[in-house]
Amino acid sequence: MRDTTINDCRIIDLRKIHDVRGNLTPIEGGVDVPFDIKRIYYLYDVPGGESRGAHAHKELYQLIIAANGSFSITLDDGTEKRSYNLNRSYYGLLIVPGIWRDLGDFSSGAVLLCLASEHYDADDYIRDYNDFLNYKKR
Repeated sequence: MRDTTINDCRIIDLRKIHDVRGNLTPIEGGVDVPFDIKRIYYLYDVPGGESRGAHAHKELYQLIIAANGSFSITLDDGTEKRSYNLNRSYYGLLIVPGIWRDLGDFSSGAVLLCLASEHYDADDYIRDYNDFLNYKKR
C-alpha cells in the first residue's frame, strides 16, 4: 500500500450505548471497522516521556483507541504529517497500511487498545524511517 496517504486515515466515532449503570461500546469487524479483526493488543504502563510506535506496516490496518487516559499519535505518509490526541474511549483512529506512526504523550494510567486486521507478522513492519521513505517512493 505504497500509495496511501494520511487522508486515508480517519477518526471513527464508535457507537456508545448509554446506561445509568455505565456505558458500552461494541466494536464488530466489518461493521464498526472496515476490516475483520484478527488480533487485539494493548499498551499500558508506558513511563512518562517515553514514545512507542515508530514504524509502518505494509498490509496491516489498525483501529487505535484510548481505552483509558490519553496519548498522541503522529501519522506520516512520507510527504505530510498529522497529529491526533486520543482521549475518548468511543473514538478510534483508523490507520491504513503504508503510514508511519509515532505514539507519545501518554497520560498516567493510559491504555492504548489496538484492533488489527492481521495476525502478527514481523515481515509486515517497516521499522527504519529511511526504509519507509524508500518504500513510499517505489
